[in-house]
Amino acid sequence: MIRAVESEHVSAPVLAAYSYCEAVTGQQARNFAYGIRLLPAAKRRAMSALYAFSRRVDDIGDGALPDDVKITRLEDTRALLGRVRDGAVEDDDTDPVAVALTHAARVFPIPLGGLDELIDGVLKDVRGESYETWEDLKVYCRCVAGAIGRLSLGVFGTEPGARGAERASEYADTLGLALQLTNILRDVREDAEGGRTYLPADDLAKFGCSAGFNGPTPPEGSDFAGLVHFEVRRARALFAEGYRLLPLLDRRSGACVAAMAGIYRRLLDRIEREPEAVLRGRVSLPGHEKAYVAVRGLSGLDARYVSRQTVRRRA
Repeated sequence: MIRAVESEHVSAPVLAAYSYCEAVTGQQARNFAYGIRLLPAAKRRAMSALYAFSRRVDDIGDGALPDDVKITRLEDTRALLGRVRDGAVEDDDTDPVAVALTHAARVFPIPLGGLDELIDGVLKDVRGESYETWEDLKVYCRCVAGAIGRLSLGVFGTEPGARGAERASEYADTLGLALQLTNILRDVREDAEGGRTYLPADDLAKFGCSAGFNGPTPPEGSDFAGLVHFEVRRARALFAEGYRLLPLLDRRSGACVAAMAGIYRRLLDRIEREPEAVLRGRVSLPGHEKAYVAVRGLSGLDARYVSRQTVRRRA
């Protein structure tokens, strides 16, 4: 069982640091922000600190700096993470993200090594790595998304006495993979324009898409819809396994996860219905649909459904 330690008094400088992280999250993480609104204050602040640090790492990787400078900055960020891990960041430090993350790691059992994995994943991007097989891509996805699932679980904790709680970290990791594969499908054109290819080369070759996605239409003679549907089925299997995390969480943490995952599942539905839409622009959900997903998560419908399915499998 994973529990958070008891809440402690939060100093004014730490509250200010958390406010900064929450502002970053609200401005830059629309889907993520929808989910964490459902959390109590302490958990919401901690998740914002995790997001703000992760955003910093991603922004370095996605920025316009030369690759050697990016690598240096990523390693500098890793050194900062080491200070956070050692509790060496004071409340009055000038870096609000480091202050907030240090406090969050003191209050919750956050496995900070997951942020090292995130840095490793972004370094793969900087070095232009591509992936021959799904097994290769999974390593990358675990770094940049599975690790975030495990970090988040450190904040959420599991319910006392929850059956199967020993597998919570595995389910959180798998749900992260599902979200990342959905991201990869949604951003296939944008990534291609940036010189990045994430989908496995084996899969691209199988569906005649090895030429890449540099325009609003699929490569000539390819089965692009077949490729997308193949990857959608893979993502759905990951979602099905990862959703087994929901019954292991308290109501509000489960609602947060269900809201974030639900938004991505609906994105996946849209991509499945119109595969070529991802080549014309970014597929997204309107605000009212995100709000519906959040309400559904808060109601516990998804968690109850997963619980029933689990019981049926055991019967």
